[in-house]
Amino acid sequence: MTTAYINRIATSVPPHDVHRAFIDFADSMLPEGTVRNLFRRMARLSAIEHRYSFLEPIATPSGEWRDGEDLYVRGAFPGTARRMQAFERFAPKLMRCAVDKLGLSEEERRGITHVLVTSCTGLYAPGLDIEMVNHLGLDSSVERTMIGFMGCYAAINALKTARHIVRSEPESRVLILSLELCTLHMQETQNLEQLLSFLLFADGCSACLVTAREEGLGLDSFLAVGIPETNHLITWRIREGGFDMQLSGKVPGELCRALKDVGGTITRGKDPLSIDLWAVHPGGKTILDSVEKGLGLPAEALASSRDVLARFGNMSSATVMFVLQRIMQRAEPGQQGCAMSFGPGVTAETMLFHAA
Repeated sequence: MTTAYINRIATSVPPHDVHRAFIDFADSMLPEGTVRNLFRRMARLSAIEHRYSFLEPIATPSGEWRDGEDLYVRGAFPGTARRMQAFERFAPKLMRCAVDKLGLSEEERRGITHVLVTSCTGLYAPGLDIEMVNHLGLDSSVERTMIGFMGCYAAINALKTARHIVRSEPESRVLILSLELCTLHMQETQNLEQLLSFLLFADGCSACLVTAREEGLGLDSFLAVGIPETNHLITWRIREGGFDMQLSGKVPGELCRALKDVGGTITRGKDPLSIDLWAVHPGGKTILDSVEKGLGLPAEALASSRDVLARFGNMSSATVMFVLQRIMQRAEPGQQGCAMSFGPGVTAETMLFHAA
């Protein structure tokens, strides 16, 4: 049976580091006292140092922050239409940056047979799939598939789909784009749990090429693992005031308990300690801590994930590709790996791979 490989991965983020400005802005929305002090403490413990956005942070004469688009004005946060206008304006710029970094030759561009796009933070039509086809000058007959609104684990599902394509049609060349503009979906709220979820998210994009060429990371198998009775813990719904996320603080605990039970299933019977490379979606520091504890992994096992979290935050579906990019750069031939991302369900989408 043909094996599919991730041959190359490229990543890109917008130009503006907004992490510190966001903390100050969110802090100002909370009342003085216990809640504000708790938010400040959680921000310090987040293990995030930088997050990027197309929304440029600008300091006002009064010392407060605003964004360069005036999207988030206290008392007048935007509706869904304005947020989607911003997505349609900024998303193609980030797409072009990522796919250009991928460095596809003219021959490789002519050979692209399939385009897959994942995003849960914006949509329009004709969309990013056609924008990418036109930007790269791909054949207009290329097969296009949008994998939408699946949340943080969508990139794993895109890789799963690419593997099916390559295994059924070995001459296929699959181009995958995962692009998220999470910072377009902040809500005006004094709900601490919701503000803490906004503390995690950022904008980012990845592009990768999947073919049967034995180069990069071989995609061996996939498995989705759902945690019973957790559907309400992660939700993502489109409302009049934008996309409304609910991310419960109970997720890390549920994830840790589940991984203790199914860790051997995820690794297909292997001892997790025998896995050389771990590409775990850095949904937050507590998420990585729970995976480490649930699978009994040493601290250094998730170093790549923690590095991505610190440098970029949680970019939803693109994030695990940032981790895989780092792993690909240092992997030695024959090493075995496991990737996983988490999202609504609560579900862990997992993938076993090896370094070619």
